[in-house]
Amino acid sequence: MKTPESTELLEALLTGAAPIYHPNTGEKIPEDGELTVTLSPSARAGLEAPRYCQICGRRIVVQIRPDGWDAICSRHGAVDSKYLER
Repeated sequence: MKTPESTELLEALLTGAAPIYHPNTGEKIPEDGELTVTLSPSARAGLEAPRYCQICGRRIVVQIRPDGWDAICSRHGAVDSKYLER
C-alpha cells in the first residue's frame, strides 16, 4: 500500500489533539465523552494499536511488529508507535 503524503494523523497524535472518532471502535465520540460500547481492558489501558483513524473514523491498515506498530489512514497519513514512545 502506498503511504499517503498527509501527516495529519501523526500531527494530531503528537500534539494531543482530542480525537473525533475513537481509535479502537471507530465510533464518533459524543460531546460528553461517553462511549456506547465497552472496551477491552487492554484498550482501556491504551495498550492496543489503533484500528480506526481518530480524524475521519475510517478503518486503518495496522502492522504489528515485535517492537510496536505502524498504522496508515488512506486520507490522513501514517504513524509509527515509536513516535508516541509506546
